[in-house]
Amino acid sequence: MPDNDTPGRKDATAQTSELRNLPALVPPTVDVARDSGDGIFSRWIRALFGWRAGSMRADLKEVLEEGIQTETGFSPEEVTMLKNILGLRERRISDVMVPRADIIAVQQDIPIGELVKVFEGAGHSRLVVFNDTLDDPVGMVHIRDLIAFMTKHATVTSAAKTKRKKPLPAGLDLKAINLSMQLSTARITRTILFVPPSMPAIDLLAKMQATRIHLALVVDEYGGTDGIVSMEDIVEQIVGEIEDEHDDDEDPSVVRQADGSFVADARASLEDVIAIVGNGFDVGEAAKEVDTLGGYLVTRVGRVPVRGELVPGPGSFEFEVLDADPRRVKRVKIHSGKGHRSTRARDVRNVATAVTPSLATSERSASGANPTPAPSARGTRRP
Repeated sequence: MPDNDTPGRKDATAQTSELRNLPALVPPTVDVARDSGDGIFSRWIRALFGWRAGSMRADLKEVLEEGIQTETGFSPEEVTMLKNILGLRERRISDVMVPRADIIAVQQDIPIGELVKVFEGAGHSRLVVFNDTLDDPVGMVHIRDLIAFMTKHATVTSAAKTKRKKPLPAGLDLKAINLSMQLSTARITRTILFVPPSMPAIDLLAKMQATRIHLALVVDEYGGTDGIVSMEDIVEQIVGEIEDEHDDDEDPSVVRQADGSFVADARASLEDVIAIVGNGFDVGEAAKEVDTLGGYLVTRVGRVPVRGELVPGPGSFEFEVLDADPRRVKRVKIHSGKGHRSTRARDVRNVATAVTPSLATSERSASGANPTPAPSARGTRRP
C-alpha cells in the first residue's frame, strides 16, 4: 500500500492546488464588427435598408443615385445636398474660384472716399487689396472695418458736444472724416489666404473655418493670381446659388432670339449652352479642356477673337463675336446652322445681282464701247 504522506507526494499536491488558485487566462474576444471597420450605426443602417457589406459612403451614394427618397425619407432638396456633399471631395479650387478677369480689387493707396464708391458698386463685403498689380496682393479690406474706421473718426467727443449749440445727429460729424486719406494709412487691411488651384474645396472650407478668414486668393505655381474664392462660393457647391437682397436679377446667360439664333454671355458654361441650344451643339473633346463659351472660341481660333469676327462652330453652327476686348470675349451670337447659312447665301446672291449691271457698265466703258449704235456714213450730212 503506497504511502500518501511521502514528501514527494506532498510537494506535488501543493503545487497542483496553487495552480488551481491562479487566475485562468481567458482568450480575447474578437470584435467582428470592429475588425470589419463597421460601427453600431453602420450595422443598424445596413440592417434597416438591406445594404450589402462595403463602404458606407458608396452605399449612400448608390441610394442617392437611384433616387429612392420615398424609401429613405429624404426630400428632393436633401437628396441634392447630400449628393453635393459627397461630390465636394472631388472638387478642386479651380472648379469653384472666380476667374481673375472678374476680380474686383483696389490698390492700397486708394483714397477712402474712392473706396466707399467701389464698395457701393461692387456688391461685395470684401475686396482684394494689391500694391502695383493683382500679382502683388497685400491683403483684403472688409466693409465693416471701413465703417468702423469712419465711425471712429466721425464721433464727436463729449467736450465738443457741450460747445455746440445744436447737437449732431447720433453724435457723428461726417465732415471730420478725411476722405482723401489713403487705405494704407488707415491701416484696416486684413490678411488673406493664398491657396493653389489644385487644393480640394473641402480642405479650404476647413481652413477658412479654422482661421476665420473667409477669402482666399488662388495663385499659380509662379505666384501669379489665377482667381479668388470665398466661403460663400464653396457653400454654394452644397446648397446651390445664394442670393441676398442686394443681388440683382441677372438675365439668362443664353437667350434665344426671334430669328432662331442665341445671344450668350461668353462666360456661360458649355453645359448651359448645350442645354439651351440643344444636343446638336456638340463641342466634343473641347469640353474637357475648357469650361466656358469664350474659352471654347479661343481654342477654336488659337487666339482671342476680335469684335465682329465669325468663328465656325461645331456642326452647322457659327459664332459671331458681338463684344470683346484684347483680353477676353464678352458676348457672342450663336447662329443655328442651315437657316443662317441660307440667309447669308441669299444676301450674297442679292448683292451679286445688284452689283453685276454696274460691273458690266464699267467694263464696257473701260473698253471704249458705246452703248448706242454709231450712225452710218450714208445717213450723215456734211456741214
